[in-house]
Amino acid sequence: MGLEESLPSGVLLTTVEKLAGLGRAGSMWPATFGLACCSIEMMATGAGRYDLARFGMEVFRASPRQADLMIIAGRLSQKMAPVLRQIYDQMPNPKWVLAMGVCASSGGMFNNYAIVQGADHIVPVDMYLPGCPPRPEMLLDAILKIHEKAKATKLGVNRENEITELEEFALTAVPTSAMKGLLR
Repeated sequence: MGLEESLPSGVLLTTVEKLAGLGRAGSMWPATFGLACCSIEMMATGAGRYDLARFGMEVFRASPRQADLMIIAGRLSQKMAPVLRQIYDQMPNPKWVLAMGVCASSGGMFNNYAIVQGADHIVPVDMYLPGCPPRPEMLLDAILKIHEKAKATKLGVNRENEITELEEFALTAVPTSAMKGLLR
C-alpha cells in the first residue's frame, strides 16, 4: 500500500525541485536574437496562427536581464559574436540557448571567415534546431523540449553534482575524429 492511497483526496505530493522546474518551464521568457531569415519564422511562431502565448512566451524580451531563453535565429557573424556573448552573460541563471537554423547551428552554407561556424563556439547551446529555415512547428517542438529540460533541472548541491558528472563524461568521451563509421 503506497502513501498516495492513504492520503485524503486533494493532497498533492511533490519535491521542491519538481515544483521549481514546473515554475521555470511555465514562465520562460525568450530573448530574441534574430540575425537573418530564420527570424521571420521565429516571428511567425509568436503570431496568432502558432501562438506562443499559450506557453506564456508571447512577449519577446528586449532586455536580457528579463529573459531566460535565448533564441539565436540566423547566421552569426564574427562582428556580432561579442554582442551575443555579452547578452548571454547578462541573462540571469538558469538560462537556455536555442540555435535556430542550420546557420546558427553550424555556419550553414556560409563557410567563410566572416561567419561563426556554429553558435556553440561563442555560447553553450542547449538545443539545435535544423532547417533552412526551420518551420514554426519545429520551433514550437524545440521550445517544448527545452521546457522538459527546464523541468528536470536540479537545485543546489544536486545541480553542482550533476554539472560535475556531465563535465567528467564530456572529458572521457571519444572524440569525433577517433570514431569509426560509414563515412571513414
